[in-house]
Amino acid sequence: MKRLVIGAVFAALTAGTAFAADTVRMGTEGAYPPYNFVNDAGEIDGFERDVGDKLCEIAKLECTWVKNDWDSIIPNLVSGNYDTIIAGMSITEERDQVIDFTEEYFPADPSSYVGLSSSSDDAITGVVAAQTATIQAAYVATSGATVVEFKTPDETIAAVRSGEADAVLADDAFLKKFVEESGGELKFLGPKVAIGGGIGLGIRESDGELRAKLNVAIQTMKSDGSLNALIAKWFDGRDGGY
Repeated sequence: MKRLVIGAVFAALTAGTAFAADTVRMGTEGAYPPYNFVNDAGEIDGFERDVGDKLCEIAKLECTWVKNDWDSIIPNLVSGNYDTIIAGMSITEERDQVIDFTEEYFPADPSSYVGLSSSSDDAITGVVAAQTATIQAAYVATSGATVVEFKTPDETIAAVRSGEADAVLADDAFLKKFVEESGGELKFLGPKVAIGGGIGLGIRESDGELRAKLNVAIQTMKSDGSLNALIAKWFDGRDGGY
């Protein structure tokens, strides 16, 4: 799935505070359906809203939700603006040097290329759009193609439609809806790409107690089938394999 940390988190590394309360602020992007998005009522919605609320119910924690732009989501966790990241974030070695992760609550998802319906598969070797600070952006930069990065995922799709980019690389589950609803304007290109690992909640390194509580809750959801049920609900009947 998504996403890679680019750049240092400088002095914020020492600013986090240890978990000491039963109220947990859940930080998310709110712009990456079906993982997370803002619904018509202005509320955080999606797969991760359902998962996060259920985890807090099991762990007997009160949850509140905080929306934060992707490109600053790790620094603002470390500096204490919220207590978790639950935002389609793949567990990577680079990120794990800055923050801790719970165990995964969603398995590794392939990334896919999408371009205009008139495009050939050669488009994936041209100019490829990706959201900044993602595993996809890092992959394109080493693939031989030219990467052009954008702040939001919607901007990557717009770049393809405008001709600014030949293709976009993102999570397959995110791109699927755009292709299906494009009226034939967009199509998948080339093979799917396996990059990144499963998705976990990001936690400050000082918050081991919170991490342990959430790991127990994740295991409970895997054991009782509720996690697979939510994956099926939001990802067209997909079996999460838990």
